[in-house]
Amino acid sequence: MYKNKKIGVVIPAYNEEKFIGCVIKTIPQFVDRIYVVNDASTDSTLGIALEMSKRDGRVAVINRQIRGGVGAAIASGHIRALKEEMDIVAVMAGDGQMDPAILSKIIDPVAEGRAEYAKGDRISNPENRKGMPKWRLFGNLILTLLTRFVSGYWDVSDPQNGYTALSTSALRKLDLGNIEKGFAFENDMLVKLNVVGARVVDVPHPAIYRGQNSKIRYYHFILSTSWVLLKDLIWRIWVKSSDLNVLFPKAKKKEL
Repeated sequence: MYKNKKIGVVIPAYNEEKFIGCVIKTIPQFVDRIYVVNDASTDSTLGIALEMSKRDGRVAVINRQIRGGVGAAIASGHIRALKEEMDIVAVMAGDGQMDPAILSKIIDPVAEGRAEYAKGDRISNPENRKGMPKWRLFGNLILTLLTRFVSGYWDVSDPQNGYTALSTSALRKLDLGNIEKGFAFENDMLVKLNVVGARVVDVPHPAIYRGQNSKIRYYHFILSTSWVLLKDLIWRIWVKSSDLNVLFPKAKKKEL
């Protein structure tokens, strides 16, 4: 328990045999459940995760036999967390790029009721983004502008940041089956959260890179994510416009 909340952490993993064991080991003790989602890895990721589950009773391994993408893996973890009645679900990558020492800072805005969704931000502070490759930073800045416009969250930065915490009360309002399955998951999630009226806050933290080979090819990723955001914009306009209360709020009755 953390601040009287049951905490689950989802760790999506695809071919992370070099890092997954260390990531699991360093999850803080206040976390109640650790959902390691093996997304059809072809290396030893699954075996390492299963071995860790024998040592730590908090670890639950979800094995996807067909690779679905990081978004699909996270959704699998979210579904399990809902079934086990967690109060807050955090997401940490399986590649060691997210510092477990700051997990409490990511969770705090949700645990304290200041937001339904908290996410990391590596780019607003120039000091925090020093460790980020220039091409990746450039891509993130472009996608920040696009995501702000499409999602309606004009203060959000670093939308690609997957270090997140989400209240399960907000999670239950989302259709997880219709959220983007690939690397644009976080961008799509922000759009969907806006439609259900969730409060979102950024949590600044330094970028961490330890020689991991990114599975994202940024030129293609920017184009594909832009396409996802275009579809999201059309969808969000349609949903909002179909709600007549949004366009034409009911007038308050005057007291006699």
